[in-house]
Amino acid sequence: MARLGLLFILALAGCVTSPDENACGAAGMQDLIGQEDDVLAAMTLPQGTRFIYPGTPVTEDYSASRLNIDIDRSGRITGVWCG
Repeated sequence: MARLGLLFILALAGCVTSPDENACGAAGMQDLIGQEDDVLAAMTLPQGTRFIYPGTPVTEDYSASRLNIDIDRSGRITGVWCG
């Protein structure tokens, strides 16, 4: 009976999918962190990229293909992520 339960758990685990954490390409842009936001002007970024400054309202919906760039009050990039 224990084997049957283990097989059931393993079968369910195979059904769970995790979102692609790099669907938007953020992993390749981590070198932007710490740079001034003016470097973004020379870049071609995906349509729908969000530039999130302090106080910027953003929706809470998740989109794996959406690039988000966090920028602090001094204009430095503090985060690059998908979501």
